[in-house]
Amino acid sequence: MTPPEWIQRGVSLLKPSDKKEKEGGAPAARAAAPARKTPAGDDRPPRTLAERLEATLRRHGEAMAPRTLRKALEDLQAVVDARVSEVEAGRRAHAVAQWYAGLPREERRDVWLLMSECFAPDAAKLKAAREQFEAAPAGAPEHGQAEVRLRRALVSPRARLLQRFAIDPEGLRFLVDLRAELLPELKKDRRLLALDAELEQLFSTWFDVAFLELQRISWDSPASLIEKLIQYEAVHDIKSWSDVKNRLDESDRRCYGFFHPRMPGVPLIFVEVALADAISDSITPLLDEAARPDAGKAATAIFYSISNTQAGLRGVSFGDSLIKRVVETLREEFPRLKTFATLSPIPGLRQWVGQNAAALLPRLPEKQAEALGRALGSLPATAERLLPALDGALSLPPKSPLRQALTQFAAEFLGRALADGRPVDAVARFHLGNGARVERLNWAADPSPKGMKQSWGLMVNYLYDLKRLDKHRALLAEGKVPVSGDVEALMLKP
Repeated sequence: MTPPEWIQRGVSLLKPSDKKEKEGGAPAARAAAPARKTPAGDDRPPRTLAERLEATLRRHGEAMAPRTLRKALEDLQAVVDARVSEVEAGRRAHAVAQWYAGLPREERRDVWLLMSECFAPDAAKLKAAREQFEAAPAGAPEHGQAEVRLRRALVSPRARLLQRFAIDPEGLRFLVDLRAELLPELKKDRRLLALDAELEQLFSTWFDVAFLELQRISWDSPASLIEKLIQYEAVHDIKSWSDVKNRLDESDRRCYGFFHPRMPGVPLIFVEVALADAISDSITPLLDEAARPDAGKAATAIFYSISNTQAGLRGVSFGDSLIKRVVETLREEFPRLKTFATLSPIPGLRQWVGQNAAALLPRLPEKQAEALGRALGSLPATAERLLPALDGALSLPPKSPLRQALTQFAAEFLGRALADGRPVDAVARFHLGNGARVERLNWAADPSPKGMKQSWGLMVNYLYDLKRLDKHRALLAEGKVPVSGDVEALMLKP
């Protein structure tokens, strides 16, 4: 390398990306993750947040310049300043939130890192408090005092920071959105885990069901609320205003959502209900805008769509309470209702069968395996022949060996596919965790492209037997999925 080339390379590494950095303003977006590559010839490891805060110049690949990073830290520290009132702290937090809203994504990552690393509990105080607690004899007067000191040491400045953001009327919305943006980055940058854990813990308290309001959503609700229903519907897409009107019909339909008083007009989770005379085996009539069932004679309530709306509230559970509250409300309005069940998708079925078909096929009874092999033109039947053939599932006759095998595989998936003691399928995990049981499999229940992509059109009914919810939860805790006799009969021998 010639001297001019060496000088040019050195200057390029030190040169700010734009003049705003020199002026102390907001610089252009730069990646902040530690795994970012440096320019060719620069083999220096990425700097830690602490090193960047002490630096003078920004390196290539870093988002905020050191001066801007220090100013951001000062503004965050001002929010938790113990000398200011809660009102002033809320005002400062609001100003930071407004500034944050204008930042590009990579600079927001630097703010997350500041919150996560610079507002952690005092390690020395925490260690001393823990040692005092462990040394205090249980039952002795000093044991209670030691526990109080430990609890206080565990409260991080980060928690106080986030709590002060929540003072502002828009603060809770700001924090929920911040976590929604943060969650996809956790696998890339583990330094953000502490901030995520702090947010989830606070949300579990702030969004406790005791503070939520159950509201009915009807065609008479504000248009802005109905638009959110269309936006957040995650199970069966709403295709038109006439479609949503049908789902909110006064006679045989109900829709309820949980709302938080600090986030008015935004349902955190909502459930769509159809009143019917029996457990439904297909979504098509439930979404049929021309159907006119008589709700007065209905004995069954079908929960056919449950949607969470806020990605930032992942891990905060209120689905169980929503179902219970809706059941209570429906029984008051319709005393004839005796059965409460779902008509649910099986979103993980196709992928699971694709991954496990080779292991499932040898478990079929011998005669059935031979019939399946003949239908596929391969003895013995192979996964390579089976999976493409299932794409024509809707046209299979009732006695088709392919149809029989797929139904058995679905029963096996719902009844035995567990990971860490919990159902693999997300929808099954939700309903079984709430105390339901797997009641019935329904062939061609969702012929839509989405239904075919997820489960070749199969859907499942989960039954909420109000007298056995706790029993079903206990079974699931033991690693046993509660299923009906009909579903159990479809399951393969171990």
